[in-house]
Amino acid sequence: MDSTLQERARATRRSLLEAAALLFAEQGYAGTSVNDISARSGRTSGAVYFHYASKEGLALAVVQHRFATWPGLAARYTDRAEPPLEKLVALSFDIAHALAEDPLARAGARLWAERDTIDAPLPDPFALWTTATTRLLAQARTAATSPHIRPAPTARSLVRAFFGLCTLTEALEGPTAVTARLTDWWLLTLGSLQQRPDPAGVLRRVRARGERAGLRMGAACGE
Repeated sequence: MDSTLQERARATRRSLLEAAALLFAEQGYAGTSVNDISARSGRTSGAVYFHYASKEGLALAVVQHRFATWPGLAARYTDRAEPPLEKLVALSFDIAHALAEDPLARAGARLWAERDTIDAPLPDPFALWTTATTRLLAQARTAATSPHIRPAPTARSLVRAFFGLCTLTEALEGPTAVTARLTDWWLLTLGSLQQRPDPAGVLRRVRARGERAGLRMGAACGE
């Protein structure tokens, strides 16, 4: 296949993936048909079956593309000069922002919640998130966290509480409220994690770094 045909195929796959993500996020898996995806993308239903084989295949691709694989996002938090707890807080706001505004991430979250209705095994996103959180807590253990904090079980609890917070907040208040509620959660949670509690200071420093990097951290950190 020459480069022009390859680029055309990539563009088709991308348009189908984006259309499916928007519809899955808006209508759910059961409420979305292949014809809906075809109409939203401007492609034929034949293109859907050629590139993804089935609606299940598209759902799996959406989850794999953004929701279950965050290595690119997590890779931004490898700077040893930044305190590990602050990296963890910043990463959580990035994920919350994606879950609120990125159609692929939003669709992935909804598809995971509806996984019992999908005839395909969806990857578990929480193992990756828990591993990254465990690593950051272990790095912080000697100086920043309280002596009673055990990285692995604490990471497991934090990841599940975080996802529950995002899911319930969206259901009750809508996606735009997620980052503000995450600020409230960290103000409460950091007090039990830190050896010398200073939750407001952590959030203030995270916001300052985000602003220097050109990220939109104001709403995420309580403004």
